[in-house]
Amino acid sequence: MYGRDPWGGPLEINAADSATDDDRSRNLQDYDRAALSRPLDETQQSWLLGPGEQKKKKYVDLGCIIVSRKIFVWTVGTILAAGLLAGFITLIVKTVPRHHHHPPPPDNYTVALRKALMFFNAQRSGKLPKHNNVSWRGNSCLNDGKSDSATIFKDLVGGYYDAGDAIKFNFPQSFAMTMLSWSVIEYSAKYEAAGELSHVKDIIKWGTDYFLKSFNSTADSIDQLVMQVGKGGTPDDSDPNDHYCWMRPEDIDYDRPVAICHACSDLAADMAAALASASIVFKDNKAYSQKLVHGAKTLFKFSRDQRGRYSAGSNEASVFYNSTSYWDEFVWGASWLYYATGNSSYLQLATTPGIAKHAGAFWGGPYYGVLSWDNKLAGAQVLLSRLRLFLNPGYPYEEILKTFHNQTGIFLCSFLPDFTTFNRTKGGMIQLNHGAPQPLQYVVNAAFLATVFSDYLDAADTPGWYCGPHFYQTSALRKFAETQINYILGKNPRKMSYVVGFGNHYPKHVHHRGASIPKNKVKYNCKGGWKWRDSKKPNPNTIVGAMVAGPDRRDGFHDVRTNYNYTEPTLAGNAGLVAALVALSGDRTTKIDKNTIFSSVPPMFPTPPPPPAPWKP
Repeated sequence: MYGRDPWGGPLEINAADSATDDDRSRNLQDYDRAALSRPLDETQQSWLLGPGEQKKKKYVDLGCIIVSRKIFVWTVGTILAAGLLAGFITLIVKTVPRHHHHPPPPDNYTVALRKALMFFNAQRSGKLPKHNNVSWRGNSCLNDGKSDSATIFKDLVGGYYDAGDAIKFNFPQSFAMTMLSWSVIEYSAKYEAAGELSHVKDIIKWGTDYFLKSFNSTADSIDQLVMQVGKGGTPDDSDPNDHYCWMRPEDIDYDRPVAICHACSDLAADMAAALASASIVFKDNKAYSQKLVHGAKTLFKFSRDQRGRYSAGSNEASVFYNSTSYWDEFVWGASWLYYATGNSSYLQLATTPGIAKHAGAFWGGPYYGVLSWDNKLAGAQVLLSRLRLFLNPGYPYEEILKTFHNQTGIFLCSFLPDFTTFNRTKGGMIQLNHGAPQPLQYVVNAAFLATVFSDYLDAADTPGWYCGPHFYQTSALRKFAETQINYILGKNPRKMSYVVGFGNHYPKHVHHRGASIPKNKVKYNCKGGWKWRDSKKPNPNTIVGAMVAGPDRRDGFHDVRTNYNYTEPTLAGNAGLVAALVALSGDRTTKIDKNTIFSSVPPMFPTPPPPPAPWKP
């Protein structure tokens, strides 16, 4: 076996058995001569001469690499210095007080939205949920239905009180629930951003659960429908009722009659719209959504089979919520049922020219384009314009949908300041009811329609629309809505917010029984509460979010409890307010939900068949 000689040449290391001492000696001399025949380097001399004077090493052996000692020392020093500097900087950062960047405060529309939704919590009837969050309210009217032996509907607990009294009017309540559902369908992302999506859905479900009790919702065909629970009475009616008595709903001990209708097309179609629109809101809850759709179909069939105005045979309904016709409800209900089911028969009905003509779609009039609990035509026209903008179904619907679209543009033009269809107060409020009392409920509905239609145009990449020869950008609609809602929130001559609890200056004497009577464990009887009605003191309970009836045509307002034309809030009014506020809230980057409303609508045009297989000889 051979190793390598340090000076070159082979070196035999296992030849001890054959070599003699003389040979080894001779070989050693040869090695010495070979070593001396050339100069030796430092390492070789150390091997031969043994340990000598130790010199300071100039290199550092790191195992896998050999580096200069200077470079090694400099590198290690630099690393240590950098570590000390980083530690010092970290210490400064940790000890110096930091300024946290909080998210921007919510805009006024979002703040007002949260308050406006609380009004519905204050209006709840029945056994209240634990999270109702209105400290001065409690369970009330738990015998609704049971106390009237003449009705087959024995469980009518729930729903909402209409205004400052304790009556449950199904007609305006249906409109209110539909408006809330419409706003959720279009602006669920904005509700989510405001942290109110689950709240508003809970509000809607409280109403639809009650509606399902108001008729035989499991049947395919019905012949009667609850239209009212409670009694308003007349000025000379001294029997205990919900207008004559001034009592907290929790203290009501008199019987509450149930009013039934057998020919009430307007009410039935309106309730059908409420259930159909809510079925889209609750589409993730398949069982409940289907239950709502079935109820909506049953109600709409009843509305078509048994023609008549619900208020025609009722003195009370005609006084408080008189319906002028049922044709607008046919278009309104059919539109929502089409979106909820995708059944084209509803779309055919909604676009029937004869029905549209009876509803007033082709003529003006003083209230043309004014959306309210009585007239839903303007809302239906906007809904069907949405269909044309995004799905464009074409024949046989195009002609009437184009007419609806054009008519929508016309009445929206009438809202703009450049036109004189409607007067405005000096403070800037549009007088959609031509100076009559309680104007704000109409203003908020118009603000919602203007905003949602402008969002439709933006989503359809349409920059604006024509009012005669003049072109207006979509921003004009939004500006109109903002000026009207800002007026309601305090930008008016009186510097007063007409939404209770918003701002520092708002009505303190709201026409509302529950808010005006203290919760002090004292039960005031029918007439005993009159002292609170007639008191000049502010309400002991703040009904947060309630939008009062509003000012007069001269921007005047009297904060007087007994003057309901100024100070009484309503379900329908607050629903329009909520819809307008959520439409205007947040930033412009959050758009409408283009597709959810069409989730049940089948493709407008059949899918083309696949191409035939390639031909083979």
